[in-house]
Amino acid sequence: MTDASFFIPLKNRALIRVEGKDAHDFLQNLITNDMDNLQAGRILYACLLSPQGKFLFDFFVHHTDGGFALDCEGGERAEELDKRFSMYRLRADVQITMEDNVPVYAVFGDDNIGAPDPRHSEMGNRSFTKPDLPECPFEEWDRRRIMLEIPDGSRDLLVNKSTMDEAHMDMLNAISYDKGCYIGQELTARMHYRGLGKKHLKMIKLKELPDKAELRSTCGEIGLALVRSEG
Repeated sequence: MTDASFFIPLKNRALIRVEGKDAHDFLQNLITNDMDNLQAGRILYACLLSPQGKFLFDFFVHHTDGGFALDCEGGERAEELDKRFSMYRLRADVQITMEDNVPVYAVFGDDNIGAPDPRHSEMGNRSFTKPDLPECPFEEWDRRRIMLEIPDGSRDLLVNKSTMDEAHMDMLNAISYDKGCYIGQELTARMHYRGLGKKHLKMIKLKELPDKAELRSTCGEIGLALVRSEG
């Protein structure tokens, strides 16, 4: 691992654009985080849940001239998110478009490029512009986020099964407990305030994988696994 400035191309990213007069309120009523906390030049991390409070999608929300752009998983995952938003659109004055195979870069050591990854200060900045810096392989980014116990979307969170509590998503700045209602809010808040979660994603060494642990993403000799919490 180097301490110099460098960038890492991220894999399989897409953009969902939500634009129009009602774009802010449309997202505010759906996602886990508070759209009012999105500041100029910053990024908001959030999820879309099922009505039962289970994980469906995660994404990074950016301001645009016409509304908002959501940096999300690409391919079929982006198509599914696009369809889900379109289903919820109803009479809202919003336009929803999708762009797949969007270049996204993680930038380390240069705070003048992109905006800080809102999940953790050690995850660098995220940028849509390719930096004029040395390039490092994706495995460097993957190892870093596994060491920090940060899930990578549906690689680590099971669609329609995982809860926000499993990955301590509130500690990754994905959840607002003050904004009011959103889809899946009731279960998410109840698990948080009552401490109902019994299993959580933890970084493990593959050779020390605990019995009955559910292994998710891996990089080299380490990975994230869902394990029963002690106590």
